[in-house]
Formats: sequence, C-alpha cells, structure tokens
Amino acid sequence: MNRSSTAAMLVAAALAVPSLSHAHATLEVQEARAGTWYKARMGIAHGCAGSPTLTVRIQLPSDVMGVKPQPKPGWTLQIHRTKLDQPIIGSHGEQITERVSEVRWTGGRLLDEHLDEFVMQFRLPNRPNETLYFPTIQECETGVHRWIEIPATGRARSDYKEPAPHLRLLPAPGSAH
Repeated sequence: MNRSSTAAMLVAAALAVPSLSHAHATLEVQEARAGTWYKARMGIAHGCAGSPTLTVRIQLPSDVMGVKPQPKPGWTLQIHRTKLDQPIIGSHGEQITERVSEVRWTGGRLLDEHLDEFVMQFRLPNRPNETLYFPTIQECETGVHRWIEIPATGRARSDYKEPAPHLRLLPAPGSAH
C-alpha cells in the first residue's frame, strides 16, 4: 500500500467516527426514530486534565422507559429509580410504578489516553422532532466533568463548555410529521 492510500484510509477512518473524535461525552448515534427501542452508546473520550475516569453517571429523561444498562467488566453497575406520579401500563400489560432516572458505572479506571463506551437500551417517547438530553457526570481521580448544559432557545451546543449529550427524535417512516 502506498502513502497516499494509507493517508486516504486514515482520513476516512477519522471521518467515520466524528462523534468520538471531537467529543467529550457523546452518544454515538444522535438521531433515532421516535417511539422505538434505542441502543445508546455513550462515548467517554478523555479523562479530566490527564486524570483517569472512575465514575460515569448518566441521567435519563423522565419519559424514557424500559432502561436496560449493559454491565462492564471491572465496573460496578448501579441503577437509580424514581417513583412515578401515576402508574403506567407497560408493553406487556404490567403496571409500572417507577422509572430508571440514572445509571451509574463506578469502580473502573479509564485512562485519559483511552476511550470507552457505556451502553444501555431503552424505549424512546413517541414525540418526533424533539431533542432529548442525557446529562452525564464524569468523575475522575482528580476533577470532574459535568456534561449537563442544555442549550437555551436560540443557542447552539457549541456555545457551551460542557454540553449534555443529546438525541434527536425522528418521525417514523411514512408519518405525516
């Protein structure tokens, strides 16, 4: 393989993963169909000023349901639940009285020079054209990043130092939205 072929392959590879190459805490796929199941891959691309990441906490929107986080070897998984004001009926006819409000991975050690993904699956609300935010706290051996800033109307994510990861809900195929 010649130099130009190698360079072209490296550029193509860098462009294939833009969400992690310039990101801090970012969902790998930032658009999904409203009302569907979604597999969230939260990428953590660096530590805190050189310090390794020890805890990742992801807060979930109140209308995201059926959350199932993926355990990670070497990390302890904690699921925090919040009682619902009104019970709802689940997809299998069961009564649901609480929801997952936060998922936390602790006890691992993600070095600053490495990146990793923290994965969970859940059902999205059926509200096309809305954006959901997933405030994420990254605690390091020394320091913390609070990826919790949600853009105000008329402002862009790039206006913020630590924007919350986001997911845009798309209309279902064939819908009038």
